[in-house]
Amino acid sequence: MTETADEDVMASDFICEMSKQMRAIDTYGHYDGWSSERLLEPFVLSREARKRIPLVGDPDEVTIARIKAYYNAIAALVEQRGGRMAGALLNISHEGFGRAMITVGRLIVVDRRLRDVHRFGFESLAKMQADAEKMLSSAVALVERHPDVAAL
Repeated sequence: MTETADEDVMASDFICEMSKQMRAIDTYGHYDGWSSERLLEPFVLSREARKRIPLVGDPDEVTIARIKAYYNAIAALVEQRGGRMAGALLNISHEGFGRAMITVGRLIVVDRRLRDVHRFGFESLAKMQADAEKMLSSAVALVERHPDVAAL
């Protein structure tokens, strides 16, 4: 990826929101002074690194917090772009299976099944941003298509 493409990804709304969400969960100020790249580094997981992680494993609290930050960032942007309050709901078992949903009113705009969350990550920040943008555009389109349900 070129340097300009990297700059575009780092300046995107989603990456900026992810940085905010990660800083919000830092109650002790460990991330103060960290760049966004360093802050979001744990979300990048190459194929080789993913292969080194066992198939069966229990997610730790840090990984679950990262997943919550990811879906909270998407919910915040759905709210910003759709003009209605959105909320992320996560239910993850101790074995790493579950579901992530984002609701606007009574409308479910994102519904993702989660599995093997101890291996949660993306090949690059650009891929993470692209995945989030797909969810965002679909979610905002649903809000626009069903404003009466989103208003409930």
